[in-house]
Amino acid sequence: MSTASPGPPVAFGLIVIGDEILKGARTDKHLRAFKGMLGERGHELAWHWLLPDEPEVLVAHLRFSMARPDPVFVCGGIGATPDDRTRPCAAAAAGLDLVRHPEAVALLEGRFGAEAYPYRILMADLPAGCGLIPNPTNQIPGFALRRHWFLPGFPQMAWPMAEWVLERHYGSAAVLQERAVEVRGVPESRLIPMMCELAERFSELKLFSLPHLGDDAHIRLGFRGRDGVEAAMAAMLARLADDGISYRDADPESS
Repeated sequence: MSTASPGPPVAFGLIVIGDEILKGARTDKHLRAFKGMLGERGHELAWHWLLPDEPEVLVAHLRFSMARPDPVFVCGGIGATPDDRTRPCAAAAAGLDLVRHPEAVALLEGRFGAEAYPYRILMADLPAGCGLIPNPTNQIPGFALRRHWFLPGFPQMAWPMAEWVLERHYGSAAVLQERAVEVRGVPESRLIPMMCELAERFSELKLFSLPHLGDDAHIRLGFRGRDGVEAAMAAMLARLADDGISYRDADPESS
């Protein structure tokens, strides 16, 4: 149950870190999962980066995203092996020291006992002043810093931790709605005057046009938003009918 009151929709960023994904050894599963997780709560994913385990790249990108107002989920690179660079890079991007977090130390010692030393304990070296994100899978925490929520790369750990963050800190908003039709037999350019008119008339919504090529060539045309989608679609369908353009309801597109 959410401990945060319902509020306005929030646009999140998502950073996935790992050479193994860029090189093809693993497939990124986070993008689809976070789109669904956020959409179910009425929030949305505004942008997505896939970054290597390269300190210069990580520091530059994290410094940029920390200067923005967007909350950001960051998955990967918080372990104890030499190729896990996210913890020190997050500290460097924020201009903070990397220090041993006492609560993280207690969690690691509670989980591993004496075997926490000398290497597992490195996961308690975190940016000074950061908060912790509980990990229900193995109690090794993530951390929170500058509206960034740093999680493990493993989906079975990262996703429950992200759920906790959303429920505790962001609550829910009105769910984003989408309606679309498939238009066939006309070039997209013929639809542009109508799209410009409707986009201005229903400026609180997102009008989209997505051509599909090949044997099943068509244009997926519709509106996305939280309120007023049905009225906007009624206006679009009336305009298509007036222009003699045929259409049919579009099936929902997979994310």
